This record gives sequence, C-alpha cells and structure tokens, in this order.
Amino acid sequence: MNKRAFLGLAIGTAGLWAVPVRAQAKFPDRPIRLVVPFAPGGDGDIMGRLWAKYAATALGGNIVVENKAGAGGAIGAGEVARARADGYTLLLGTTTTQIINPAASPNPPYDALKDFALVGMVSINPTCIIVNPGVPANSLKELVSLVKANPGKYAYGSAGPGTITNLTGELFKLQGGGLEMQHVPYKGGGPAMQDLVAGHIPVITPILSSAVLAQHRSGRARILGVNSDSRLKAAPDIPTSIEAGVPDMRVQVFNAVFAPAGTPRDVVQALRDATLKVRSDPGFLQDLEKAGAEQFTQKGEEQGEENFLTEEVARWTQVIKATGFKTQ
Repeated sequence: MNKRAFLGLAIGTAGLWAVPVRAQAKFPDRPIRLVVPFAPGGDGDIMGRLWAKYAATALGGNIVVENKAGAGGAIGAGEVARARADGYTLLLGTTTTQIINPAASPNPPYDALKDFALVGMVSINPTCIIVNPGVPANSLKELVSLVKANPGKYAYGSAGPGTITNLTGELFKLQGGGLEMQHVPYKGGGPAMQDLVAGHIPVITPILSSAVLAQHRSGRARILGVNSDSRLKAAPDIPTSIEAGVPDMRVQVFNAVFAPAGTPRDVVQALRDATLKVRSDPGFLQDLEKAGAEQFTQKGEEQGEENFLTEEVARWTQVIKATGFKTQ
C-alpha cells in the first residue's frame, strides 16, 4: 500500500471511530420540573398537578411540581422563559400569565408569544357572574338594570387586583353599558365566595369550579351567567352571559403547558404527544369534571391551539385598552 492510499484509509476509519458508542438518551432521562406560578390550591395548581400526574405515566418519567407564586404569575413565568431550553423546565401557563400580564403591565418581564413554545392545552374554565340570593335579580339582564338604576350602590368582588377575575368584572361593567360598580379585591376566590354567601358583597366574578357550582346548587349563591361560548356540560341549566343579554361577555381561562422558546422540536413533540394522551385518558377527564373544568375544544390540533392563543392576545389587548386595566 502506498503512502497516499494509507493516509486516505486512516482518515476514513478515523471518521468511523469518531461515532459515539452510546446513542442519545431517550427523553426524559431525569425528572421534569413543572413550574406552577401560583400558590398551592388554586385552579392553576390543581390543573398543573393533574397534568403532571397523567403526563408522567404517558412519558414514563417523573414530573415534579414547583409552586413559584408572585406578581400575578409573572415571577414563575419569567423564570421558565429564562430557563435552559431542554424540556426539563416547563410552565403551567394561564390566561393571566400568557395574556393579561404581558398586555397590562407597563414593563412585562417576558414576551408571551416569543419566549415560550406551546406544548399543549390542559383545560379551560370560564369565569361566571354570581350573586348573593338577596340581590333582587334573577337574570343577568335584571342585574344590569338594577345596577344602572342604582349607580355606585352595588360592588363586585374578585380574587385580587390584576387577576382574570378582576378583569372579568371590568369587562362586565363595559359590556353592560358602562356600569358603575366598585371593585372589592380579595386575597383569593375562596374569601370572596365566603363574603358573598355571608352577604357582605353582592356580586363576585370567580373562575367557575366545582366549589362554585356547589354553592349555586345549594342555594347559598346564584350564578346568573357563565362567561363562555356555550353552556357547560356540568351545568347545562345555567345560561351563558351572552345568551343572558351581555354581548361578547367571554372570559375563557385556559391552563396550558409551555416550554422555553428554542426547546428542540423532538422534545416539544414528545411532551405534546404525552399531553394528547393525557387529554384522552378517561381518568383525567373524570378528574377534570370533578374540578369543574372543561376539555379544550379545538380538537387537539397544534395550529388550532396556537391560533386560539393569538386571537385571545388580540382580543384581551383591546379589552385592556378599553377598560384602562392595569396589573400591579
């Protein structure tokens, strides 16, 4: 063998020897951290833990839920936006973190559309308008007429300033024809409901849940309208607010899983496939109904979900400008 031929063979075999002996590890090969940017016990926390429970089984791995509350979810969401884009740090994002905070904050800490990759929707809950039984209004139309006839007399309570429930109240005032209602912020939806039942606040605008439905069915409170496009399967007797005469009164609070932007496409797809399995799991659907949540209705198609997010950003940005709504 001449020298030139030997060098050619050596270079060729060196390329073969450079091939790694071990193939790339299957995702996931270590625990995944799901950041829930709210305190334990709320709607987002419940949905995040439900997803983690079923997705861990679908992925054949371990998912650890970590609550990072503060600034209406902006602290936890911002942390995930800056995290390493490898699929091992995820966000349970909501309407508040992905739409309200970026649109209503003067200096948002992240770009909700550019800093995250959508993995998939987990659930969707509407808010509702609910009154104490002592309020002389048996329909949403009657409540609008009552407030108009008594400007400033009736107040509404929310789960806190800058929350989606606060924005629900402001949208109701706007869509009701410029209603004069004072906002009374509470430290969560639970305390607001307690005061409503006790008669200390006449109206609240909570996220619809099994607990809220229980108060309605017991007669301790009365839901006048559900702020969704269609009636709930769990409560088909309650009209939507649009049906009840308040135009465009839609507040759909979604819960979805996001990865940091730049996460490898195959990793995002693995997480998405697991999420689609979760959403078709009968056990998950039962747990969803028990929690008072609804299944996302876009047929699970990724483009449909992304279009939904884009449309919600555009719609809520207009509402926020019209109401002058600001986060803290």
